[in-house]
Amino acid sequence: MLQRFHMPIFRGLEGFRADWLRSDIPAGLSIAAVGLPSAIAYPAIAGLPPETGIYASIVAPVAYALFGPSRLLVVGPDAGTMAVLAAVMGTVIAAQPAGTSADPVAIASALALGVGGFYFAARLLRLGVLASFLSRPILVGFFAGVSISILVGQIGRFTGVRIESDGLLPPIAEIIRKSALIHWPTLLFGLAMFALLWIVKATRLPVPGPVVVVVVSVILSAIFNFEAAGIRVVGDLPTGLPSFSLHALSQMPMDRIVLGSAAVFLISFGSSIVAARSFGARSGEEVDANQELIGLGAANIAPGLFGSFPIAVSDSRTAINLAVGGRSQAAGLVSAVTLMAALLFLHDALRILPIPALAAILAAAAISLIDVHELRKIWHISRMEFVFALIAMFGAISFGVLNGVIVAIAATLIYLLRKTMFPRDVLLGRIAGRDGFYDMQRFPDARGIPDIAICLIQGNLLFYNADYVRIRLQAIADGLPAETRWFILDASAIAHIDSTGAAALDAVQANLSGRGIAFGVAHLNAEATELLERAGVVAGIGAENFFDDTEDALRAARLGDGSDRPLAGGHK
Repeated sequence: MLQRFHMPIFRGLEGFRADWLRSDIPAGLSIAAVGLPSAIAYPAIAGLPPETGIYASIVAPVAYALFGPSRLLVVGPDAGTMAVLAAVMGTVIAAQPAGTSADPVAIASALALGVGGFYFAARLLRLGVLASFLSRPILVGFFAGVSISILVGQIGRFTGVRIESDGLLPPIAEIIRKSALIHWPTLLFGLAMFALLWIVKATRLPVPGPVVVVVVSVILSAIFNFEAAGIRVVGDLPTGLPSFSLHALSQMPMDRIVLGSAAVFLISFGSSIVAARSFGARSGEEVDANQELIGLGAANIAPGLFGSFPIAVSDSRTAINLAVGGRSQAAGLVSAVTLMAALLFLHDALRILPIPALAAILAAAAISLIDVHELRKIWHISRMEFVFALIAMFGAISFGVLNGVIVAIAATLIYLLRKTMFPRDVLLGRIAGRDGFYDMQRFPDARGIPDIAICLIQGNLLFYNADYVRIRLQAIADGLPAETRWFILDASAIAHIDSTGAAALDAVQANLSGRGIAFGVAHLNAEATELLERAGVVAGIGAENFFDDTEDALRAARLGDGSDRPLAGGHK
């Protein structure tokens, strides 16, 4: 067990050479420059103070540098994860006893510890496969819905109006009712910063847009004294570094903490692995999902121990790391040191950072979560998968982000069940002059074999599709010529059979026996054959009617008929 739980300590610094610092130091400075605005802005999504984002951006990269397997991935606050965290914190706060004052930071820290615990438990159970549980279309749709929720959440920060309602339409209706209270200087400045972000992006300046917005807005705030003009600013931040703090978990509703941690973990890991695989494909770095569970688990526990919140792989920071040429996790350590310096020496500048500027950064980040190109691609590839992307999107918008997680999971399960509930069945035949058996629907030249039907089932035979397969096989038998004497099931595509599937095959055998047709099974794997033996199906069909391959079954059928005449395709 311990060997399977191998800790990838310092894997991200493996092979480190001193000359790499020439690339890692600029990369680390660039990561910090990009990360600082989002570190201050993202906590607002969950109603947390700005310093918690800086703390997470310091301790999480350090933990990942120690335990993460990747040289290039950078972890930190993530808009999608923060949106799920906000919904989870709402349910935890609502479950607090009446008269109890909830500490949002303590709740967020407890959830970070819970998320980290789920990461380590998943690694212990080798559940890296969970990375594939939320399909790409589901994640694309879900994050599109999350982005719209985040955009709606910025209405109050853009307008200076306190918005008390939740959801999609109620906040919009509320701001319309309160339009007389809109603080127009706040709105105009927020829109100006939002436009500045897009101008920087369109002109492809070498400096990231959020950095430009933070610098410009702080300078303007200092010159024109925005705080005195009624434009809200960040306010005082702690001047010290993050310190170890373990909050009293016993005073929290642990059932909500555990369930909420599971929801955040699922979204955090799903989005992180999608990002890791995407960047891994660009850099040629192989992604081991099970090892990433350890790195991401440590990177979540660290913020939980230092008064912060759950994190994920950061697309923007990782992209900057790749673009600047980072070679190892030393870049993440440099970014952490840089943010420590910012916290210690840039306190006065950060204090007067206008809230509308943060709203503009959050709105731009939310829009970036809407992957229109990928949605178009999904539409082109599969209409059904596009529908599930829309279901996930509208689930997050209509039912809230946390319920949207449940909707996304349900949509995934429905999609998987839909793909396996109705396995394809085909009749196989011969093509003259060629070996093997061919789908007679796909190959017009394929011809059936006199007196013998060969049917291929392309899927497992389990409780939820056993009746469908039984009905299909009986329907095929109904359409066979009267002279048919053998029905051979090609089970080469059947990986699993359960007791319900065994009962279905038993019913098929009984039906065929009543028609005077012998039933044979070919290519069935050993595990499924053993199950049929225990269920008594092998005895019912006859052990002699189970064959290693379809050629053996066909040969036995001919011998059973006393026939040695040439088969279609020239075989005997």
